[in-house]
Amino acid sequence: MKKRLLFSLLVMTSIVALAACGSSEKKAANSSQSSTTSKSTTKTSKEDTTKNKSVKEKVKQTMDGMSVEEKVGQLFMARVPEENQIADIQQYHLGGYLLFDRDMAGKGQSDLKQTIASYQAASQTPMFIGSDEEGGTVSRLSRNQIVSPAFESPQMQYQANGWDGITQDIDRKAQVFKELGIQIGMFPDADVSTDPQSFIYDRTIGMDAAGTSKYVTLSVDEMKKQNIGSTLKHFPGYGNNRDSHVEIVTDDRSLDDLRQNDFLPFEAGIKAGADSIMVSHNIVQAIDDKRPASISKPVHDTIRKELGFKGVIMTDDMDMAGLANFISQEEAGLQALQAGNDMILSSSYSTQIPYILAAIQKGEYSEKQLDQSVERLLTWKANLGLL
Repeated sequence: MKKRLLFSLLVMTSIVALAACGSSEKKAANSSQSSTTSKSTTKTSKEDTTKNKSVKEKVKQTMDGMSVEEKVGQLFMARVPEENQIADIQQYHLGGYLLFDRDMAGKGQSDLKQTIASYQAASQTPMFIGSDEEGGTVSRLSRNQIVSPAFESPQMQYQANGWDGITQDIDRKAQVFKELGIQIGMFPDADVSTDPQSFIYDRTIGMDAAGTSKYVTLSVDEMKKQNIGSTLKHFPGYGNNRDSHVEIVTDDRSLDDLRQNDFLPFEAGIKAGADSIMVSHNIVQAIDDKRPASISKPVHDTIRKELGFKGVIMTDDMDMAGLANFISQEEAGLQALQAGNDMILSSSYSTQIPYILAAIQKGEYSEKQLDQSVERLLTWKANLGLL
């Protein structure tokens, strides 16, 4: 009996020892994994800090070497003029060129690539080159057969291949952009539109606020992975309103309605890390019943303070009737900056830039605000690898 008891005690002691050993090994393994994760996180954090420091240094160095005239020029992403494309880059120190159909007419990929390269070679500060490539009815590259097959609309992509189709489409656009030297895609369209009769419907994903938010998030995520600049448009959202390309548009929806629906995709895009927001020319009565959104300070305060956006804010094209029929181009350019825009999309830069420079001299637009906008723009350029 004593022998059996002694044997049982020995067995139990061995089991406890083995268990303790296993526990120690497990703790050691967990400790090792924790240490590896910690090192990986620390490494990533250090890399991010180094990158941010490098970006800040590049931006500061670039700004330190700029005159006021050069800084003001950076605020303009211009329509490519029909003449003097190179001379205007140098004379007005333009921040970027936005490509339209006429800039691609009769050109193949190789021709367009060489043209874009000539713009960059002429510019002292590397330029943004942007293109409207929502797909479907708004695709400059597709309409000029520079890409084949054509980029389809978000709705067509989704109907054919679901959310994977959206991702694959952006990947394809990114490869074409990189080949040509384009850095900014003027998309995704964050407008919530469910009425097939509304002018903006075909350009959107055609879903409610939740579906549009998912589309925007997916698009911005993929564009960031591909290092292509993203633009959420057209704040605060067209909804089912009329077309401000051809007339002054008044939006009479309540602020609660905008917050519960139209703001949501913009908030989703901001959370995903969108680079810029384009502001429409609609007069949004619930926020500012006197001015188009693109030149309204209350609208821009909503973007900065309520939505918490820290990136680049830009106007929609200033040649559109929704603004051009409301105010002169010169005054529109100045008021856009006073309202809080960082970048102006315009073909009237040759008169707007001198007007803004005069306003700086008169104290109507401060150099402090100018520097804040230029810093945002150059930071974006640095993040895209232009600086």
